[in-house]
Amino acid sequence: MQEKFKSSIAIGIAVVLAAFVLGSAFKKRNESQDTISVVGLGSKDFVSDEILWSGSFTTKSFEIKEAYSKIISDQKIVEQFFLSKGFKRTEFSFGAVKFDKKFREIRIQGENNYDTKYEQVFDGYEAVQTITFSAKKNPDLMKRIEAVSSKTSELINSGIELSSNSIQYTYSDLPSLKHSLIQSASKDAKERAEKIVEAGNGDLGKLKSASMGVFQITGQGSTEEDTYGGINDTYSKNKTARITVRLEYELE
Repeated sequence: MQEKFKSSIAIGIAVVLAAFVLGSAFKKRNESQDTISVVGLGSKDFVSDEILWSGSFTTKSFEIKEAYSKIISDQKIVEQFFLSKGFKRTEFSFGAVKFDKKFREIRIQGENNYDTKYEQVFDGYEAVQTITFSAKKNPDLMKRIEAVSSKTSELINSGIELSSNSIQYTYSDLPSLKHSLIQSASKDAKERAEKIVEAGNGDLGKLKSASMGVFQITGQGSTEEDTYGGINDTYSKNKTARITVRLEYELE
């Protein structure tokens, strides 16, 4: 009899606990349903105010001293070329000269076709010199850099082939731009939520959570899709920055 009594108590407690758990789960499920989640977009077109452009030229010799002497001689010619284009000496800079040992592969034919070998033979020292131009919040210098970047082929007449890199465009105040986009995206998200709730004759409650999407910078008019890691276009002068913000509100 006592065992039956204990068993009944245990069953009763289990039923109460099960009811409590199920009730809590139902309550939480209903609470989670009484929310609305919206995504807002902040977007802005802007023009880059920073530019970076660089190029390089090389010389080659079997003697490292001679290679260095040649590259210094060519450097003076390159310097004079850009000075003649209206640049000041302080508006561009030369990097340190880098040397690289070059090898070429030769084929050694044996007595029969199966004895063919290949060897790496020293082919001299290559000296590389870089030149870099940059400007920040200086429209005039930016225009001059853009203009001269397409004229370096003129150096061929002096026996120098300058290998030009692509111009890179950036923006000097990305933090402020990002903050303004977050504000715009948050405002857009809230307005969307208000319109949705208003259409359903409901009331928007307090903000429950907020999360920010990836900050993207693309060329204006680009059809490039957003990526998880973000996009940071450095090849377009005219750009578009955008960001998304997801807000979740409670419903009253």
